[in-house]
Amino acid sequence: MRSNNQMQPLTSKELDYIVDCISNESSLAKHCAATAASIQNPSVQQALLGFMHKHENHMDTLIQTLQSHQSIAPTQAH
Repeated sequence: MRSNNQMQPLTSKELDYIVDCISNESSLAKHCAATAASIQNPSVQQALLGFMHKHENHMDTLIQTLQSHQSIAPTQAH
């Protein structure tokens, strides 16, 4: 039996979910940036840029999660 502190390989369903989340966060960051560029109100621009940075941070966290699991991921035989 494995200790709860030991990382487990991600399932294919978990990987699919993380990839979808990365795609969604990327899309949201791009939408925030595009909208901020077209808005004249500095307060709204600042809020949108803040949202963009949050989505980029979420995306970075998800990518780091994938990278941290890379060493324990099962390999496929060809």
